[in-house]
Amino acid sequence: METSLLGKHALVCGASQGIGRAIAREFARLGARVTLLARDEARLRLALGELDHAHDQQHAILSVDMAHTEALAKGIHDLVHVDILVNNTGGPPPGLAHEADPEAFAEAFRLHLIGYQTLVRAVVPGMMKRGSGRIINVISTSVKQPLPNLGVSNTVRGAVANWSKTLANELGPHGITVNNVLPGATETERLATIIKNKAARSGTSETDAAHEMMSEIPLRRFARPEEIAFAVAFLAGPSGAYINGINLPVDGGRTSSL
Repeated sequence: METSLLGKHALVCGASQGIGRAIAREFARLGARVTLLARDEARLRLALGELDHAHDQQHAILSVDMAHTEALAKGIHDLVHVDILVNNTGGPPPGLAHEADPEAFAEAFRLHLIGYQTLVRAVVPGMMKRGSGRIINVISTSVKQPLPNLGVSNTVRGAVANWSKTLANELGPHGITVNNVLPGATETERLATIIKNKAARSGTSETDAAHEMMSEIPLRRFARPEEIAFAVAFLAGPSGAYINGINLPVDGGRTSSL
């Protein structure tokens, strides 16, 4: 299996922490030049310091808020050569859909769908000229099975999944693949928040809440961010060249549907 990303430039969103940070590390290990995008410059610089430079890659950071569309478009204006785009953004706060303020939905769409579309418009013309490219969206298993108390997140994730499938159909003839990776419960700051909220609602300890969540996963544990990164790297590499328009759950078997 061919996994090398030598000579490729990858733009990884949400790269200052969690899954995005793990993806950036894995891409760099495989030889890619990586631009890390997130809003927290201090965290970005820490993540940058972790990247492999064995192949003399010149990695970079881009500090910008995905929800600020104009600033995002301006920030990526000079990134004319991007071979791999990883769209990855922290999910909206938990809560019930019917209780959510309409603006919460608008904010989620700006952060996710509108932000991703802004990046696609910037990088796709170059991909088309080269006749190749990879767009990988890190979403959620809620695309297949809505998750309790994540009403706004379930909604926007579903929209991103259908947007992605549409892009896969449109861009496939240009040699550009578009796929979604759907992480299950993964050891990140967001999961810690979900566990804390679950414990508060149920009146149990956070340890008990975590164990209850793990009991719903056939592998009986949470994913490590690196395990999500391995799946993303496969889709980004030469061995994933004929995979297009899919939703790939990486969830330890938790999702009930096929």
